[in-house]
Amino acid sequence: MLTLSRQRAYHVDVNTHDSEEMRAEVLGAGVVRRATALADGRDLFYYDDPDTTLGPERAIDARTLPTRPDTATMRLDVLTGDWITVAANRQNRVMMPSADADPLAPQTPGNPSEVPSRYDVAVFENRSPAFGPALAEAVGAAPAARNAPRGLDDLAAPGLGRTRAAIGRCEVVCFSPDHSGSFGTQTVTRARTVIEAWADRTAALSALPGIQQVFPFENRGEEIGVTLPHPHGQIYAYPYVTPRTARTLEQVDRTAPDLFARILESEQGSERVVLRGEHWTAYVPFAARWPLEVHLMPHRQVPDLAATSAAERDELAPLYLRLLRGVDALYDPARTDAAARTQGTDPAHTPGAAPAADATTAARPTPYIAAWHQAPVHVGRESVRLHLQLTSPRRAADRLKFLAGSESAMWAWAAEVTPEQGAERLRAAIAFTTASEGSAV
Repeated sequence: MLTLSRQRAYHVDVNTHDSEEMRAEVLGAGVVRRATALADGRDLFYYDDPDTTLGPERAIDARTLPTRPDTATMRLDVLTGDWITVAANRQNRVMMPSADADPLAPQTPGNPSEVPSRYDVAVFENRSPAFGPALAEAVGAAPAARNAPRGLDDLAAPGLGRTRAAIGRCEVVCFSPDHSGSFGTQTVTRARTVIEAWADRTAALSALPGIQQVFPFENRGEEIGVTLPHPHGQIYAYPYVTPRTARTLEQVDRTAPDLFARILESEQGSERVVLRGEHWTAYVPFAARWPLEVHLMPHRQVPDLAATSAAERDELAPLYLRLLRGVDALYDPARTDAAARTQGTDPAHTPGAAPAADATTAARPTPYIAAWHQAPVHVGRESVRLHLQLTSPRRAADRLKFLAGSESAMWAWAAEVTPEQGAERLRAAIAFTTASEGSAV
């Protein structure tokens, strides 16, 4: 989520002209990256579609901005070994602004937003991040942190009262200049541009001093906690290997270095596959926790998005869109009614249909977290495989799953929907959207 703050830290004077020449580079699929900076020194990158209608020039950021906040502090939870970031600067969040006050829209005379010019895709540093702006060593406008982590061994050491600077980077990825939407509402061309941006930023962030893992993700829906309706995602660059990935590495050590290959082979032979292409397979995992959970995995060992091939990225764009549009159709009354008419049954009892509610509630977009799990920067790159984990708390059209005592306190899960039922429903929803769009995304 984008956050705003007026705390003091450091200030850089840039962008002093009415316009400037962008540092441009052609990436894969004809996407062009144009690099510049915002008025307070934060990095800003424009990623132009291959068929863009935009010219090479962009307006500069002429705002007068407050100094950036101090880098937050991490505290060690000695009972679990987890590092907890204490980032008080994130309290002042923008909450569901109107279109004329959208901080992710291109700037206008009445809206001094975060992006000074019209764009296709834009990526910039969050003004009030959970990690950074300081790094283990000074890079560009980012200063060197005091008390930075001194590697993974330092972070793994026990001890009461241990703290470290929360070095790293948090970036906002704007999928479109439009005020509303999500990744799933984009065109195939735009989706491919975003994928190229994810890959490019993964490589760049992985190279920053002190970064241990890079995590692109999209939060979608107020039920998830989204505070901006603008179609966007985020990228976190962590100073540690995240707890989820650390547990995965432990499981790989207990089983076999080709664990992900074994998982994919097992899932491809199951009834839980929902989509399959030449390079990617989407499936509901054998031990799914959430009412809606689906994974998307490449067919070869790939540690992160930066390591994917052009062919893999080309296929991912339409395949991922098909998956997301199927996710949105799960509770669409038009789909459940159509299925009922076809089978001559009550929609509420149609095979593959999710529990329905009134049309107003059921037509609401499905809330989800789309999490791109990537291998750590320095460990596990030959064994941890890139994969998407998409989860939604919606267990019926008008009901959500809340994490109560057992899940929240004891990390002990109970699932209300079998993975096989979840896969059947999602396949039916994907088939409906594909037929509705004439097999074109």
